Amino acid sequence: MWKKWQLFHATDFQSLMYPCFIFSSILGTFPYKINGSIFETSKQLPVPYIHLMEFQMDMLYMNCVCILKACFKMIDDNLINLRELIINDEPHLLRRIYHEQKNSFLLMELKALKKQHLAISDTVQMLNTIFSLHILATIIMTFSQLTFHLYFYITNWNISMFEDSTIDLFYHIFTMVHTIIYCIKIVLIVWACETGKDRAMKIGITVHDLLNNISDKQITEELQLFSVQILHRENAFSAKGLLVDVTLLIAVNE
Repeated sequence: MWKKWQLFHATDFQSLMYPCFIFSSILGTFPYKINGSIFETSKQLPVPYIHLMEFQMDMLYMNCVCILKACFKMIDDNLINLRELIINDEPHLLRRIYHEQKNSFLLMELKALKKQHLAISDTVQMLNTIFSLHILATIIMTFSQLTFHLYFYITNWNISMFEDSTIDLFYHIFTMVHTIIYCIKIVLIVWACETGKDRAMKIGITVHDLLNNISDKQITEELQLFSVQILHRENAFSAKGLLVDVTLLIAVNE
């Protein structure tokens, strides 16, 4: 049974993907319905709603980016907790045994976090590969529509001011709304990708903070390996080599 769904309040996989499943069932893209954890095949036929299909793909992409951002945040939060554990170290009667056990725990945690970071970084690259053509097409369509529509309105402004046709008026309104929707969509995609990249970069800063507060040789070596891994895995969201971040919007505005 589905729980009561609320926007931005996902509690599990089904509630997170609920909007995607709704649009998919409308489009017939994924001919199934979910009953608990069981996928039941439906008899719905595919419907060629291109714009709705595009919207559904954009929504799916943003869901994936936000999930990856949450994963990077979880790793960073765990590293911060380790840093607090090191900084707030208190004297202990059996200091040598205590530090050996504590360092072993820190070492295991770091190895686990490094492994998680590697898996998430691989997922980012996979996401870039899968959605690269779609995101590139979305960017081209958005800026093409924006350019041509602005040119159209500027060149036909004087004529449009004296038009009395209701059909022409509705056409202009529809075109303007359509362009605004595309602009909002690309801004949201860029926002998700930019914040996700920033969250991934913050992990490197936290690792360097840990290096400045640790003296154990094994943990230091593990942190250095973690730092090298972060440097070699540029967790940036891109489409065929085009970075999807705030520089994209800045370049267009210039």
